[in-house]
Amino acid sequence: MAVELVAPASLPSVRGVRVGVARAHIKKPDRRDLVLMELAPGTVCAATFTTNAFCAAPVVLARRHLQVRSPRFLLVNTGYANAGTGERGMADAQTCCEAVAVRGACRADEVLPFSTGVIGEFLPTDRVVNGLDAAFGNLSPDGWLEAAQGIMTTDTVAKGASRRIEIDGKTVTITGIAKGAGMIAPNMATMLAFIATDAGVSQPSLQKLLGRAVEQSFNRVIVDGDMSTNDACVLAATGQSGVAIGSESSDACRDFESALTDVCVRLAQAIVRDGEGATKFVTLDINGGATLEECRQVGRAIGTSPLIKTALFASDPNWGRILAAIGRAGLEGLAIDRVDVYLGDVCIVNGGMRASNYTEAAGQATMNRPEVAIRVELARGGHSATYWTCDFSYDYVRINAEYRT
Repeated sequence: MAVELVAPASLPSVRGVRVGVARAHIKKPDRRDLVLMELAPGTVCAATFTTNAFCAAPVVLARRHLQVRSPRFLLVNTGYANAGTGERGMADAQTCCEAVAVRGACRADEVLPFSTGVIGEFLPTDRVVNGLDAAFGNLSPDGWLEAAQGIMTTDTVAKGASRRIEIDGKTVTITGIAKGAGMIAPNMATMLAFIATDAGVSQPSLQKLLGRAVEQSFNRVIVDGDMSTNDACVLAATGQSGVAIGSESSDACRDFESALTDVCVRLAQAIVRDGEGATKFVTLDINGGATLEECRQVGRAIGTSPLIKTALFASDPNWGRILAAIGRAGLEGLAIDRVDVYLGDVCIVNGGMRASNYTEAAGQATMNRPEVAIRVELARGGHSATYWTCDFSYDYVRINAEYRT
C-alpha cells in the first residue's frame, strides 16, 4: 500500500560492481533473501551505521573490517537481524565472512556483513553459507533490481534510484538500493542502503560526502520513531569511470555531491512512501529556528507523534495536536504568539492560535490528499529543516502485531 511509489523498471549498472542474488531459504521458502555485491580491486568505501547501543553483530564486524582495509564484497541477508545474539552472533557473522572469502579469493576482513529481520534469534549460518554458491554464480553487473528485491522484509516495493552525470566529458553513474518500511527514525542513515559509483574519490572525501548526503536524506525520515539495531548505509567508489573527484571546492565535486544527495533523498523518501501501512506521504518544513537543532527538534516531535499520525490517517485537520507537539519539542523561550502553522497553502494557526480566516473545509481538502505538507514558522531565526514522515493506519498495527507469526 505504498503511497504513489512504484518499483524502478531497471537500475543502471556501475562499472566495477557485480551483484548476485540467491534464494537461500533463510526464513521463508522460495524468496530472494541473500545478496552479494562484488567490488573491483581498488574500490574505496564509506559507511554510516546505527547509533543504537544494541547494534547488531554484523554492524560491529563491518565497522571493524572497514578500519582494516577496503572491502571486496558486501553480504546481505534478510530474515534474521543477528542482533541481541551475543558472542555467538559475532561468531556467526564471522563465519559468513569467511565463507565468502573462501569463494571470493580474498581475506575475511575484506567482507562486510549486513543482516535485517527479527531481532534476538540466531542466524542460520548453514543456510547463508549454502546459498553463497548460487549468489556467486549469479554475479552480474545488471543485478541491481534483483538485489533491491532481495533485501526487502516488510517492504512492499523494491527501492532503487540512479543518476548519471557528465564530468570532464565522461559519464559518472551513481546507483543505489535501500530497504526499510518500519522501525524507521534513524540518526545516521536508514535501515539498509547500498550505493555505488564509478567515480574515483579518496576515502576521506567519500566519507564526508556520504555524511552530508545522509544528513539531508536518511536522517530526515520518520515512520514510527524507532531506530533499528541494524541501520547501515554504504557508499562504494570504484574509480572505473576514469573521473577523479578532486577538491571539495571544485565544480566536479559539487556536481557529484548534488547527484549523490539526490539519489539518497529519493531512496529515503521511498522508504517513507512504503512505510508499514502508510496511506499518506507527509513533508514537514520547519522554518525560522534559532538553530538547526531547534528545527530538528520540532520536526522529530511532529513526525513521531502518534496523535498527529493517526489524525493524518483519518484526514482530520486536528491542528491542536500539531501545536501540542511543537510545544513539547523543548525549545527554550518559545514565543507561542509568533508561531504560524500551514497545511499546504492553508494557514491554520496564526500567532499561536486558530487563524481568523481558517475554515475546516479548507483544512479537510488538504488532508484528503495522499501527499500532505505541514509547514511551521517559528519566527526565531534563519534556520530550517525538512523531514518526511507518514501516517499510522490500522495496517501498521496489524503488520507489527503479526511480525513474528
